[in-house]
Amino acid sequence: MIDYFKNVWTWFYTILVGMKITLRHLFAKKVTIQYPNERYPIPPIARNRLQLDPDRCNGCLQCSRICPVQCITVETMKVVPDDPEQPKMFDGTPRKIWVPRYDIDFAKCCFCGLCTTVCPTEAIKHTTDFEYSSYTRDGLIYHFSAMSPEKVEEKKKMLAEWTAKQKAAKAQQEKQAQASNEVN
Repeated sequence: MIDYFKNVWTWFYTILVGMKITLRHLFAKKVTIQYPNERYPIPPIARNRLQLDPDRCNGCLQCSRICPVQCITVETMKVVPDDPEQPKMFDGTPRKIWVPRYDIDFAKCCFCGLCTTVCPTEAIKHTTDFEYSSYTRDGLIYHFSAMSPEKVEEKKKMLAEWTAKQKAAKAQQEKQAQASNEVN
């Protein structure tokens, strides 16, 4: 009979211990969050998706050269001196190079941060955005160009005309130099 009461007391005691733990966690601060609606704060030094500020980019190509996986594609072209839209950089200096194409393939990117450290104008930075999944690889190629395709074609045509004028002027100078050498 004593064993029976011992068993009942053990059963009751284990229920009390379990309820004590349950009640303590019932009134404690919640650990989990409702993820899509609430988010943990991302540290400012986190290396997530890259973002480019096209107005700050000077087209130096250092980011694409240092990238170990070659995920950054940059195309540049010279600014014509007699361009009516003579652009300015973020600090007020005249822009010397247009950046008609700046693409980053995040399917290749290893988020090493080398491109952000080497950029002299701090045009490329890591953001806190880490949710950018896609069903296709093409969806992971981000285009950061500030120029429209029509404007790119216009600037390329203007550069070709300016280059042709420069070559013609140089040929004319060479011809004059030869003529003056033949006279002497």
